[in-house]
Amino acid sequence: MNQKLLNELETPCLAIDLDITKRNIAAMQSIADQYKVKLRPHIKTHKMVYFARLQMQAGACGLTCAKVSEAEVMAESGLDDLFIAYPLVGAFRLARAMKLARKCSRLILAVDSKETADMLSKAATEASLTIEVRLEVDTGARRTGIAADSLVDLALYVQSLPGLNLTGIYTFKSLIYQGAPTEDREKAGQEEGKLMAEAAKTLREAGLSIQDISAGSTPTGENVARTGLVSEIRPGTYIFNDHMMVCKNWCAESDIAAHLYATVVSTTYPDYAVLDGGTKTFPMDITPDEPPCFYPGYAFAEQYPDLKLIRMSEEHGMLHSPSGQTNLHVGQLLKLRPIHVCPTVNMQNHVYIYDRENETLQKMVVDARGMLV
Repeated sequence: MNQKLLNELETPCLAIDLDITKRNIAAMQSIADQYKVKLRPHIKTHKMVYFARLQMQAGACGLTCAKVSEAEVMAESGLDDLFIAYPLVGAFRLARAMKLARKCSRLILAVDSKETADMLSKAATEASLTIEVRLEVDTGARRTGIAADSLVDLALYVQSLPGLNLTGIYTFKSLIYQGAPTEDREKAGQEEGKLMAEAAKTLREAGLSIQDISAGSTPTGENVARTGLVSEIRPGTYIFNDHMMVCKNWCAESDIAAHLYATVVSTTYPDYAVLDGGTKTFPMDITPDEPPCFYPGYAFAEQYPDLKLIRMSEEHGMLHSPSGQTNLHVGQLLKLRPIHVCPTVNMQNHVYIYDRENETLQKMVVDARGMLV
């Protein structure tokens, strides 16, 4: 980005390289096409209609959302083939989901317990709707999802309920192998595909019609698709990538499309400089300097890799130097790599879209920012 455009940035901010983003979109779509699986990208990373449209134009079959409010934003813009990959608990969520179902060409909802199935069935029948659902299977992440030994019982129960149409299963596993964290993307992905194929086989043998087998996050998506055992993958982070994905050997540093920019506002002491962004700019959902990734801080200062952002308050980020000298000056603009880009985007009301080819910069609203319901 040239100096003229850099001068337009109002920091702290997030700038997204459009050319790298388009390259990332095309690369993941190519993987899906090569292995003949559908790509239903998760919009929780970018939360923007603009980027969702780019994904759909590239060949995505639909979109994945985490929450009803995210899905509403997409549907209002005409992006209406949606899967909400999260159990809907609470009358307020279910009421909104029923309204959303009337607007969508296809809306798929998630179930991982009899309680959620009962709530969803009640809401659907009261609204005179039949809702397509998928069962979430726990394949090792130990988050939401039903254990494999309870899967048939739950599936038969869901299929018996009015207002529900069970069409598939899904999982989130990421880098887990044999129940433990791993850095081996290939083994994790192969196991994910195998476990989901076994789950589908078990359900079909019990007389259930399972059409969709959905799996695959950004680090495992390619290897899951390669197994030929799933019908759909749902990566999200790949669109921008981040330092976490570099550490997980998914991408190269040159594949990171989103960067934070911050300004040095104070250098009272030589061993640290204060940036104009703190915990309201840099997410704190990772722990620095712990195995297996040993993240260098809450963001990575690309021009000064020895400096560490490891102390923050709400609006102050203290960039420390292990040598005792930061050599930074007040007014200096720094480019920082997000460790985890998904929560980073959600902390921004706007982002800057940098068009490298035309050397232009456009400020754009993050449409689903803060949509947590």
